[in-house]
Amino acid sequence: MNDLNYPEEGATLRTPLPAGYNHLHVEVPIGHGRAVFAAAGEAVTTFRMHRATGAGVRASAGRAAPGVEVEISLGVGPVRLLAPCRVVWRADEEDRIGFGYGTRAGHPECGEESFVVDIRPDGSVWFTVTAFSRPAALLTRLAGPLVPLAQRGYARYCGRRLRRLVNGRRSGPR
Repeated sequence: MNDLNYPEEGATLRTPLPAGYNHLHVEVPIGHGRAVFAAAGEAVTTFRMHRATGAGVRASAGRAAPGVEVEISLGVGPVRLLAPCRVVWRADEEDRIGFGYGTRAGHPECGEESFVVDIRPDGSVWFTVTAFSRPAALLTRLAGPLVPLAQRGYARYCGRRLRRLVNGRRSGPR
């Protein structure tokens, strides 16, 4: 059963991203070397990076893998935004680790987002968020152009948190 609320499953693995959506591509430098790459990949695929941003994370497994259901929550109490997703792909390669998840019914957006760590030929380690999305709820339709700005800011924040996690600095939200 496909419970995603968009038809282009797995499209964050390809370019170009599907038309008719807002597109996001954010790259953040994390560090240098295989140890940083391995630690960053572990933090991303175990949802530790998400938790380090202050987001609530409920997942049907401890590690991202196709079919794992994930609910991300942002905010506090009655002002908490719930975002149900399902992991649609995972990369576990020599130079690339990460996953993509797609939105499910009840998510304020529809689309897909990926979180990938890669090590480049010069040994630099980068975190990349790629996404396509459009409003799926009244709240996100009313927020209009503020939603893509918030998504870009959150993607950059994820990268900063990940960099702190793998470089041994304070890992909790400020």
